[in-house]
Amino acid sequence: MHVRLARQTDAEAIRSIYNAEVLGSTATFDLVPRTPDEQVEWLAEHQGAYPAIVAVDEEGTVLGFGSLSVFRDRPAYATTVEDSVYVDSAHRGLGAGRTVLDELIDLATQHGFHCIMARIGGDNLASIALHEACGFKQAGVEREVGRKFSRWLDVAVLQRML
Repeated sequence: MHVRLARQTDAEAIRSIYNAEVLGSTATFDLVPRTPDEQVEWLAEHQGAYPAIVAVDEEGTVLGFGSLSVFRDRPAYATTVEDSVYVDSAHRGLGAGRTVLDELIDLATQHGFHCIMARIGGDNLASIALHEACGFKQAGVEREVGRKFSRWLDVAVLQRML
């Protein structure tokens, strides 16, 4: 497996992984699956200092993806980014998430960011454990800030200083 910058040709694979989480989990608080056009737009927004990356196997199959995004729009937050990591359910436990998150940390460092924030659905223990294994520390919990599948959801806030 290796990781690379996402390409437009990866859009459908990324959309498939993401939409499975929209419809079946609390890994994202989105409620409506992305359309193909929305996915292309998302990829166009994730370039330069805020890249999208993919982990692919030797055949080029996208196993997972991740991105860096603007943390907040106020200028004082400019040196902080937020990460996202998603792995196809058929490929979990094989190191794709760790490979993606390690690369996002490297990219954030290369782009001169000072801090990475992760906001993770409180019941997503695997993602919390992954982030902690990569040096993130718990910064707090936002209680019942989301609602999905007819239940209230907490968000665990983790951060890593670079």
